[in-house]
Amino acid sequence: MSVFDDLVGQEAVVGGLRAAAAAANALLAGDEEAGKRMTHAWLFTGPPGSGRSEAARAFAAALQCPDGGCGHCPSCHQVLGGTHADVLYVRPSGLSFGVDSTRDLVLRAASRPTGGRFRVVLFEDADRATEAASNALLKAVEEPAPRTVWLLCTPTAEDMLVTIRSRCRQVVLRTPPTRAVVDALVNRDGIDPATAAEAARAAAGRLDRARRLATDEEARRRRSEILAMPARLDGMGACVTAAARLYELAEAEAKATTSALDETEKADMKAAFGEGATGKGVAKAVRGAAGALKDLEERQKRRATRLKRDSYDTALTDLLLFYRDVLAVQFGSGVELSTGANRADLERIARASTPEATLRRIDAIMHCRARIDANVHPQIALEAMTSALHQG
Repeated sequence: MSVFDDLVGQEAVVGGLRAAAAAANALLAGDEEAGKRMTHAWLFTGPPGSGRSEAARAFAAALQCPDGGCGHCPSCHQVLGGTHADVLYVRPSGLSFGVDSTRDLVLRAASRPTGGRFRVVLFEDADRATEAASNALLKAVEEPAPRTVWLLCTPTAEDMLVTIRSRCRQVVLRTPPTRAVVDALVNRDGIDPATAAEAARAAAGRLDRARRLATDEEARRRRSEILAMPARLDGMGACVTAAARLYELAEAEAKATTSALDETEKADMKAAFGEGATGKGVAKAVRGAAGALKDLEERQKRRATRLKRDSYDTALTDLLLFYRDVLAVQFGSGVELSTGANRADLERIARASTPEATLRRIDAIMHCRARIDANVHPQIALEAMTSALHQG
């Protein structure tokens, strides 16, 4: 067993991180020469679903574990569970991460590790840092405190300031092959092979998405409805209707995700403050929880905004995969089709259009994603997109 066991299809990355963890142990033991293979700043990049955040967390556990990430010691369990005292976990709850929060993070990161090993900052979605925040982060990466290690996660290296990425060792993860995702779903989640294979193809290598599709009937239903839309775009009325329905489906996806997270977090916080318990001081503690609960609700609102944006992106990605498969059919390619269950629609649209028209439709979807990122109201952006898909 190892903390790296859950990294699917990333054998080369795992080998490099194991070697770095061994070098970190050598550094702590006083072997400066061997310790040179370890560095203080790392940049984990990879497409959605590649596991970049999981890789960073596993590496954080390996750095805190005397055995390089055994997976069963208290340190490994604490890091993977998000409770280790020397690991700072940062994931922006909103669409951006401001300079004040970054300065506070840099200050906390500069403190000495309580356990005598490393102070690790695991910064997911580091590309959400504003320009001012990135400049504050640069100073910390340029002049790190002793035994402080920064682990930054972002889709691509280009999402970070060139001055930051030039000071980081890059860890590039790839999209896992379908077979590796299937094996993970079958062996780790107990999903039957046929369902696992269908979900893995549909997710195009995204393990988290594949797991959701394999275990959530509503998620499968929403995806099926989205993939049926291109065949129904036979007029402007249908385009407006499809855009409205896309908007509703994305909102439903986001609500399903946020409601489960919100209720769990609120229950955990109330339990931590003693709600439901009896005894001296409990009532006072529960009253004191009101402020903390209000702060939690504010963070949850910001996260809901981010998750809505993510849900639109998931829906648009499904459409991108559909038209990519149309293009594959038009060229007679033998590649695996992510939307093969819609084969009849794929072939009909492929026959009725040209590869050039398909590429224009793909461009329209990408343009819609850019508009939503620029804070255009999603339904307006979706209506423009469905109109472009109809016109070809």
